[in-house]
Amino acid sequence: MDSRDDGNASGECGNVERVFERGLWLSRMLVVVAVVSTLAVAILMFLLASVDVIRLMGYVPAIFTASDDAMTHLRLDIIAKVVKVVDIYLIATFMLIFSMGLYELFISKIEPSAGSEVAHRLLVIRDLDDLKDRLSKIVLLILAMLFLEQALRIEIRTASDLLYLGGGVLLIAASLYLTQKKKTGGSS
Repeated sequence: MDSRDDGNASGECGNVERVFERGLWLSRMLVVVAVVSTLAVAILMFLLASVDVIRLMGYVPAIFTASDDAMTHLRLDIIAKVVKVVDIYLIATFMLIFSMGLYELFISKIEPSAGSEVAHRLLVIRDLDDLKDRLSKIVLLILAMLFLEQALRIEIRTASDLLYLGGGVLLIAASLYLTQKKKTGGSS
């Protein structure tokens, strides 16, 4: 009678374990909340950047009527706004890739992407490290764009201002070079 009870107890434990493991495996579906949320943010950012582009078109009449002095300031202002728009589009792209990457890692492959050449370049995400690598490169581009936006607005008054700006440009260039070197696998 004892041996039958032990077999019954281990069978119950096995059932509980299977139910628990099934529930644990299904809990990965919680990632859908993050996928939908980040996709919504990506759409919002694409819309925001597109509205900024439309507003930027409002500068067209001023380009033809501005004096030479005003044109210099207008040109810098337009370039800064273009950099900002590119920055917002990069953030939107970041959110989109993050959303698709999470989906592919935790839920399922995106079937319509199976035969797409774009998907091969965009969605080669095998694990979290691949996703982090792709996203970190986008973050680096966003930071470079933010630096460029600030660099366009800075007024250089002293030699040290110019030296600091040059140092910042050098650091951005070095970081972009190092990420490119890692990508090509060159550790020569």
